[in-house]
Amino acid sequence: MLYFLMDEKGMNPVKALEKSADFDHWNMYLNNLLSKASDFGLKLVACVIIYWLGRKVIRYIDKLLGKILSGKGVDPSIASFTKSLINVLLTAMLIVGIIAKLGIDTTSFAALLASVGVAIGMALSGTLQNFSGGIMILLFKPYRIGDYIQAQGQEGTVKEIHIFNTEVLTADNKTVFIPNGGLSSNVIVNFNNEKVRRIDLVVGVEYGTDYDFAKSTALEIIREDKRILDTPAPLIALKTLNESSVDLLIRVWVKRENYWDVYFNLNEQVYKTFANKGIGIPFPQVTVHLDK
Repeated sequence: MLYFLMDEKGMNPVKALEKSADFDHWNMYLNNLLSKASDFGLKLVACVIIYWLGRKVIRYIDKLLGKILSGKGVDPSIASFTKSLINVLLTAMLIVGIIAKLGIDTTSFAALLASVGVAIGMALSGTLQNFSGGIMILLFKPYRIGDYIQAQGQEGTVKEIHIFNTEVLTADNKTVFIPNGGLSSNVIVNFNNEKVRRIDLVVGVEYGTDYDFAKSTALEIIREDKRILDTPAPLIALKTLNESSVDLLIRVWVKRENYWDVYFNLNEQVYKTFANKGIGIPFPQVTVHLDK
């Protein structure tokens, strides 16, 4: 090889040797780089397959766990929370396994997480509060899946209780996710805790209207609706003497599931019946006196 370099290119033997050594060095470096890239590519493909299979296994475990908990008669709220928690833990284990497969030292990775634990804790303080709030909700059960609640400015039926939030379906079919932290530390109105609910309806009639006649007419409307309960007894009273009307308070009790139907029907019947019997329902009026 030296003879070739000297004979054809007239190079010095020492320089030719150095050139040959540099070539061999770069050749080895390139081969090593290609080998590592090939190994990393295979590991990356393996990680993608592992993640895909892992997610399928996690979904299968989630469905299986749901069937088991349902078969054991576990409270749906606890079952939903447990499924969500197991899903998060298994996903975390899958990610750690993929990191190990890529050749990253999980020990150093854990040490890194520990070193920034305080910062993460501060950054995720709201998330941790939501997690602890979910546990409090499961322990004290202010509501369950299927309950109709009002909280955090939202109102609807509870669909799922997750580890960080509660999924609520509103009356107009919108899904709202409410953080558990706010739910556990603020006021919650649960409309499903009691079997009966009270309807309060205020109806204004014109001044000069026969009060006893208006009262008996309202009582007649109440008696015609069989969904209105006799106990507690309905109440009709004179509530307020307003500027433009005399306000009657109509207070009745109904079963929880009949609340809205009775409420809307009662409004309709009061309007129609009062009009048919000549009982006027006034609107705000202003009397203006003109001085010449």
